[in-house]
Amino acid sequence: MSELASKPRAVFLDKASLLPEDLGFQSLNAIARWQWFDNVDDNDVQRCIQNAEIIVTNKVEINQQAIVNSKKLKLICVAATGYDQVDVAVAKQFSVTVCNVRAYATASVAQHVFTLVLALSRNLLPYKESVATGNWSRSDFFCYFGRSFSDLEGKSIGIIGYGELGRAVAKIAECFGMKVLVAHSYKTVGKSVNREPRIDLNLLLATADVVTLHCPLSEDNHHLINAQSLAMMKSDAILINTARGGLVDEAALLHAVKNHQIGGAGLDVLQEEPPSLTNPLINLCSDNLIITPHIAWASRESRQRLVNEITKNIQAYQRGTPRNVV
Repeated sequence: MSELASKPRAVFLDKASLLPEDLGFQSLNAIARWQWFDNVDDNDVQRCIQNAEIIVTNKVEINQQAIVNSKKLKLICVAATGYDQVDVAVAKQFSVTVCNVRAYATASVAQHVFTLVLALSRNLLPYKESVATGNWSRSDFFCYFGRSFSDLEGKSIGIIGYGELGRAVAKIAECFGMKVLVAHSYKTVGKSVNREPRIDLNLLLATADVVTLHCPLSEDNHHLINAQSLAMMKSDAILINTARGGLVDEAALLHAVKNHQIGGAGLDVLQEEPPSLTNPLINLCSDNLIITPHIAWASRESRQRLVNEITKNIQAYQRGTPRNVV
Protein backbone atom coordinates (compact mmCIF):
# COMPACT_ATOMS: atom_id res chain seq x y z
CA MET A 1 0.00 0.00 0.00
CA SER A 2 1.36 3.43 -0.93
CA GLU A 3 1.98 6.05 1.70
CA LEU A 4 -0.85 8.19 0.28
CA ALA A 5 -3.34 5.31 0.26
CA SER A 6 -2.54 4.52 3.88
CA LYS A 7 -3.61 7.96 5.02
CA PRO A 8 -7.21 8.43 6.20
CA ARG A 9 -9.69 10.27 4.01
CA ALA A 10 -10.48 13.69 5.41
CA VAL A 11 -12.79 16.52 4.41
CA PHE A 12 -12.58 20.21 5.37
CA LEU A 13 -16.09 21.57 4.90
CA ASP A 14 -15.55 25.33 5.14
CA LYS A 15 -11.90 26.14 4.64
CA ALA A 16 -12.72 29.62 3.32
CA SER A 17 -14.03 30.59 6.77
CA LEU A 18 -10.42 30.68 8.00
CA LEU A 19 -9.23 33.17 5.34
CA PRO A 20 -6.72 30.51 4.22
CA GLU A 21 -4.68 32.55 1.73
CA ASP A 22 -2.06 33.55 4.32
CA LEU A 23 -1.97 30.23 6.21
CA GLY A 24 0.13 27.09 5.92
CA PHE A 25 -1.64 23.72 5.65
CA GLN A 26 1.44 21.54 5.21
CA SER A 27 0.96 19.84 8.58
CA LEU A 28 -2.59 18.79 7.68
CA ASN A 29 -1.61 17.62 4.20
CA ALA A 30 1.03 15.38 5.74
CA ILE A 31 -1.38 13.29 7.79
CA ALA A 32 -4.47 12.71 5.60
CA ARG A 33 -5.86 12.60 2.09
CA TRP A 34 -7.84 15.82 1.96
CA GLN A 35 -10.83 17.05 0.05
CA TRP A 36 -11.14 20.80 0.52
CA PHE A 37 -14.36 22.78 0.24
CA ASP A 38 -14.69 26.54 0.60
CA ASN A 39 -18.12 26.41 2.24
CA VAL A 40 -20.41 23.41 1.87
CA ASP A 41 -24.14 24.10 1.81
CA ASP A 42 -26.07 22.34 4.56
CA ASN A 43 -28.01 20.39 1.96
CA ASP A 44 -24.81 19.01 0.44
CA VAL A 45 -23.02 17.90 3.61
CA GLN A 46 -24.03 14.24 3.35
CA ARG A 47 -22.62 13.83 -0.15
CA CYS A 48 -19.36 15.53 0.77
CA ILE A 49 -18.61 13.43 3.86
CA GLN A 50 -19.93 10.02 2.86
CA ASN A 51 -16.45 8.47 2.36
CA ALA A 52 -14.60 10.43 5.03
CA GLU A 53 -13.08 9.08 8.23
CA ILE A 54 -12.28 12.59 9.45
CA ILE A 55 -14.18 15.82 8.89
CA VAL A 56 -13.32 19.37 9.89
CA THR A 57 -16.01 22.00 10.28
CA ASN A 58 -15.95 25.54 11.50
CA LYS A 59 -19.63 26.47 11.21
CA VAL A 60 -21.16 23.88 8.84
CA GLU A 61 -23.77 21.87 10.76
CA ILE A 62 -23.15 18.18 11.37
CA ASN A 63 -26.56 16.87 12.41
CA GLN A 64 -27.94 13.49 13.38
CA GLN A 65 -28.65 12.43 9.82
CA ALA A 66 -25.16 13.29 8.63
CA ILE A 67 -23.56 11.26 11.41
CA VAL A 68 -25.86 8.23 11.15
CA ASN A 69 -25.42 7.96 7.37
CA SER A 70 -21.63 8.37 7.37
CA LYS A 71 -20.56 4.80 8.03
CA LYS A 72 -16.82 5.51 7.81
CA LEU A 73 -16.84 8.60 10.02
CA LYS A 74 -14.68 8.34 13.15
CA LEU A 75 -13.56 11.89 14.01
CA ILE A 76 -15.18 15.33 13.83
CA CYS A 77 -12.76 18.20 14.38
CA VAL A 78 -14.43 21.52 15.14
CA ALA A 79 -12.29 24.40 13.91
CA ALA A 80 -13.35 26.54 16.86
CA THR A 81 -13.97 26.34 20.59
CA GLY A 82 -17.76 26.27 20.39
CA TYR A 83 -19.32 23.08 19.04
CA ASP A 84 -23.06 23.80 18.88
CA GLN A 85 -23.01 22.94 15.18
CA VAL A 86 -22.35 19.25 15.95
CA ASP A 87 -24.85 16.81 17.42
CA VAL A 88 -22.42 15.56 20.05
CA ALA A 89 -24.91 13.20 21.71
CA VAL A 90 -25.50 11.31 18.46
CA ALA A 91 -21.79 11.29 17.70
CA LYS A 92 -21.11 9.58 21.02
CA GLN A 93 -23.89 7.09 20.36
CA PHE A 94 -22.19 6.06 17.12
CA SER A 95 -18.64 6.11 18.59
CA VAL A 96 -17.59 9.20 16.65
CA THR A 97 -15.09 11.33 18.54
CA VAL A 98 -15.70 15.09 18.56
CA CYS A 99 -12.89 17.48 19.49
CA ASN A 100 -12.53 21.23 19.49
CA VAL A 101 -9.68 23.76 19.65
CA ARG A 102 -9.08 25.78 22.79
CA ALA A 103 -7.21 28.95 23.74
CA TYR A 104 -5.95 29.59 20.20
CA ALA A 105 -7.29 33.16 19.88
CA THR A 106 -6.66 34.53 23.36
CA ALA A 107 -4.15 37.19 22.36
CA SER A 108 -6.15 38.23 19.31
CA VAL A 109 -9.44 38.68 21.19
CA ALA A 110 -7.87 40.49 24.14
CA GLN A 111 -6.06 42.91 21.84
CA HIS A 112 -9.25 43.51 19.86
CA VAL A 113 -11.04 44.40 23.09
CA PHE A 114 -8.57 47.19 23.69
CA THR A 115 -8.64 48.26 20.06
CA LEU A 116 -12.33 48.99 20.59
CA VAL A 117 -11.85 50.49 24.06
CA LEU A 118 -9.13 52.87 22.91
CA ALA A 119 -10.94 53.87 19.72
CA LEU A 120 -14.02 54.81 21.76
CA SER A 121 -12.36 56.33 24.82
CA ARG A 122 -10.09 58.55 22.70
CA ASN A 123 -12.70 59.39 20.03
CA LEU A 124 -10.38 58.01 17.40
CA LEU A 125 -12.91 57.83 14.55
CA PRO A 126 -14.19 61.42 14.81
CA TYR A 127 -10.63 62.74 15.05
CA LYS A 128 -9.66 60.74 11.97
CA GLU A 129 -12.67 62.27 10.24
CA SER A 130 -11.61 65.76 11.33
CA VAL A 131 -8.38 65.38 9.37
CA ALA A 132 -10.16 64.06 6.27
CA THR A 133 -12.71 66.90 6.30
CA GLY A 134 -10.07 69.62 6.70
CA ASN A 135 -10.90 70.71 10.25
CA TRP A 136 -7.30 70.32 11.34
CA SER A 137 -6.06 72.27 8.32
CA ARG A 138 -8.38 75.13 9.20
CA SER A 139 -7.41 75.17 12.87
CA ASP A 140 -5.91 78.33 14.40
CA PHE A 141 -3.56 76.15 16.44
CA PHE A 142 -1.05 73.37 15.80
CA CYS A 143 -3.64 70.86 17.00
CA TYR A 144 -7.36 70.52 16.49
CA PHE A 145 -9.69 69.97 19.43
CA GLY A 146 -13.01 68.43 18.50
CA ARG A 147 -14.16 66.75 21.67
CA SER A 148 -12.50 65.66 24.88
CA PHE A 149 -11.18 62.16 25.42
CA SER A 150 -9.92 60.13 28.36
CA ASP A 151 -7.00 58.03 29.53
CA LEU A 152 -7.47 54.46 30.72
CA GLU A 153 -5.08 54.88 33.63
CA GLY A 154 -7.03 55.12 36.86
CA LYS A 155 -10.24 53.86 35.28
CA SER A 156 -11.97 50.60 36.21
CA ILE A 157 -12.79 47.72 33.88
CA GLY A 158 -15.57 45.30 34.78
CA ILE A 159 -15.11 41.80 33.39
CA ILE A 160 -18.08 39.47 33.07
CA GLY A 161 -16.74 35.98 32.42
CA TYR A 162 -13.33 35.36 33.96
CA GLY A 163 -11.99 32.39 32.05
CA GLU A 164 -9.11 32.31 29.59
CA LEU A 165 -10.18 35.45 27.73
CA GLY A 166 -11.33 37.43 30.75
CA ARG A 167 -8.01 36.87 32.48
CA ALA A 168 -6.06 37.91 29.38
CA VAL A 169 -8.06 41.15 29.22
CA ALA A 170 -7.40 41.77 32.92
CA LYS A 171 -3.67 41.36 32.38
CA ILE A 172 -3.63 44.01 29.65
CA ALA A 173 -5.90 46.30 31.66
CA GLU A 174 -3.46 46.23 34.56
CA CYS A 175 -0.68 47.34 32.20
CA PHE A 176 -2.78 50.40 31.38
CA GLY A 177 -3.11 51.12 35.10
CA MET A 178 -6.77 50.13 35.26
CA LYS A 179 -8.54 48.66 38.26
CA VAL A 180 -9.97 45.24 37.46
CA LEU A 181 -13.45 44.32 38.72
CA VAL A 182 -14.67 40.74 38.24
CA ALA A 183 -18.34 39.80 38.37
CA HIS A 184 -19.59 36.90 40.45
CA SER A 185 -20.27 33.78 38.43
CA TYR A 186 -23.42 31.80 39.14
CA LYS A 187 -21.27 28.68 38.68
CA THR A 188 -19.09 29.50 41.67
CA VAL A 189 -21.39 31.40 44.02
CA GLY A 190 -21.43 29.62 47.37
CA LYS A 191 -18.48 27.39 46.51
CA SER A 192 -15.31 27.48 48.56
CA VAL A 193 -12.60 27.91 45.93
CA ASN A 194 -9.37 29.83 45.76
CA ARG A 195 -10.00 32.67 43.37
CA GLU A 196 -9.72 36.42 42.95
CA PRO A 197 -12.16 38.75 44.76
CA ARG A 198 -15.44 39.17 42.89
CA ILE A 199 -18.31 41.62 43.17
CA ASP A 200 -22.02 41.59 42.50
CA LEU A 201 -22.94 42.13 38.86
CA ASN A 202 -25.13 45.13 39.59
CA LEU A 203 -22.33 46.80 41.53
CA LEU A 204 -19.93 46.13 38.68
CA LEU A 205 -22.31 47.66 36.16
CA ALA A 206 -22.78 50.75 38.32
CA THR A 207 -19.10 51.40 38.99
CA ALA A 208 -17.08 50.22 35.96
CA ASP A 209 -15.86 52.68 33.34
CA VAL A 210 -15.57 49.81 30.86
CA VAL A 211 -17.76 46.69 30.91
CA THR A 212 -16.54 43.79 28.78
CA LEU A 213 -18.27 40.46 28.19
CA HIS A 214 -16.37 37.15 28.01
CA CYS A 215 -18.92 34.56 29.10
CA PRO A 216 -20.52 31.82 27.01
CA LEU A 217 -24.15 32.27 26.02
CA SER A 218 -26.72 30.19 27.87
CA GLU A 219 -30.42 30.27 28.68
CA ASP A 220 -29.51 31.84 32.01
CA ASN A 221 -27.67 34.86 30.59
CA HIS A 222 -29.54 35.56 27.34
CA HIS A 223 -29.87 39.36 27.12
CA LEU A 224 -27.75 39.75 30.23
CA ILE A 225 -27.21 43.31 29.07
CA ASN A 226 -30.70 44.74 28.71
CA ALA A 227 -32.50 48.01 29.34
CA GLN A 228 -32.31 47.53 33.10
CA SER A 229 -28.60 46.76 33.19
CA LEU A 230 -27.75 49.54 30.74
CA ALA A 231 -29.61 51.97 33.01
CA MET A 232 -27.28 50.96 35.85
CA MET A 233 -24.14 51.89 33.91
CA LYS A 234 -22.32 55.21 34.12
CA SER A 235 -23.32 57.78 31.53
CA ASP A 236 -19.78 57.72 30.10
CA ALA A 237 -19.19 53.96 30.43
CA ILE A 238 -18.16 51.84 27.47
CA LEU A 239 -19.67 48.42 26.75
CA ILE A 240 -17.60 45.83 24.85
CA ASN A 241 -18.94 42.53 23.53
CA THR A 242 -16.57 40.10 21.79
CA ALA A 243 -18.32 37.03 23.24
CA ARG A 244 -21.79 36.18 21.88
CA GLY A 245 -24.38 38.47 20.34
CA GLY A 246 -27.25 37.01 22.36
CA LEU A 247 -25.76 38.38 25.57
CA VAL A 248 -26.95 41.86 24.59
CA ASP A 249 -30.49 43.09 23.93
CA GLU A 250 -29.79 44.95 20.70
CA ALA A 251 -32.92 47.08 20.83
CA ALA A 252 -32.05 48.26 24.35
CA LEU A 253 -28.46 48.97 23.33
CA LEU A 254 -29.58 50.91 20.28
CA HIS A 255 -31.73 53.13 22.51
CA ALA A 256 -28.90 53.61 25.01
CA VAL A 257 -26.36 54.57 22.35
CA LYS A 258 -28.67 56.86 20.39
CA ASN A 259 -29.69 58.71 23.53
CA HIS A 260 -26.16 58.81 24.99
CA GLN A 261 -27.34 56.87 28.01
CA ILE A 262 -23.86 55.28 28.02
CA GLY A 263 -20.62 56.59 26.63
CA GLY A 264 -20.35 54.07 23.80
CA ALA A 265 -20.29 50.46 22.70
CA GLY A 266 -17.86 48.29 20.77
CA LEU A 267 -19.28 45.06 19.35
CA ASP A 268 -17.65 42.24 17.43
CA VAL A 269 -20.70 39.96 17.59
CA LEU A 270 -24.41 40.32 16.91
CA GLN A 271 -27.36 38.09 17.61
CA GLU A 272 -27.81 37.26 13.91
CA GLU A 273 -24.63 36.65 11.91
CA PRO A 274 -24.18 37.74 9.26
CA PRO A 275 -26.65 40.49 10.17
CA SER A 276 -29.52 41.60 8.01
CA LEU A 277 -28.86 44.73 5.98
CA THR A 278 -31.80 46.23 7.86
CA ASN A 279 -30.33 45.62 11.32
CA PRO A 280 -30.82 48.95 13.13
CA LEU A 281 -27.46 48.76 14.90
CA ILE A 282 -25.36 48.43 11.77
CA ASN A 283 -27.38 51.23 10.18
CA LEU A 284 -26.76 53.65 13.04
CA CYS A 285 -24.19 56.26 12.07
CA SER A 286 -22.82 57.27 15.44
CA ASP A 287 -19.33 58.03 16.72
CA ASN A 288 -20.05 56.18 19.96
CA LEU A 289 -20.77 52.82 18.32
CA ILE A 290 -18.18 50.63 16.60
CA ILE A 291 -19.13 47.26 15.14
CA THR A 292 -16.60 44.86 13.63
CA PRO A 293 -17.64 41.72 11.70
CA HIS A 294 -16.80 38.92 14.19
CA ILE A 295 -13.07 39.11 13.54
CA ALA A 296 -11.69 39.58 17.08
CA TRP A 297 -10.46 35.97 16.99
CA ALA A 298 -8.98 36.12 13.52
CA SER A 299 -5.43 37.48 13.58
CA ARG A 300 -3.13 35.59 11.22
CA GLU A 301 -1.28 34.11 14.18
CA SER A 302 -4.50 32.85 15.76
CA ARG A 303 -5.75 31.30 12.55
CA GLN A 304 -2.44 29.51 11.99
CA ARG A 305 -2.49 28.32 15.59
CA LEU A 306 -5.99 26.97 14.93
CA VAL A 307 -4.76 24.96 11.94
CA ASN A 308 -1.83 23.64 13.95
CA GLU A 309 -4.11 22.58 16.80
CA ILE A 310 -6.43 20.76 14.40
CA THR A 311 -3.37 18.87 13.18
CA LYS A 312 -2.49 17.91 16.76
CA ASN A 313 -6.06 16.76 17.39
CA ILE A 314 -5.96 14.48 14.35
CA GLN A 315 -2.52 13.13 15.26
CA ALA A 316 -3.73 12.36 18.78
CA TYR A 317 -6.72 10.49 17.35
CA GLN A 318 -4.42 8.50 15.07
CA ARG A 319 -2.31 7.50 18.09
CA GLY A 320 -5.40 6.30 19.90
CA THR A 321 -5.20 9.07 22.53
CA PRO A 322 -7.67 11.74 21.38
CA ARG A 323 -7.34 15.21 22.90
CA ASN A 324 -9.72 18.13 23.42
CA VAL A 325 -12.67 15.73 23.35
CA VAL A 326 -16.03 17.38 24.04
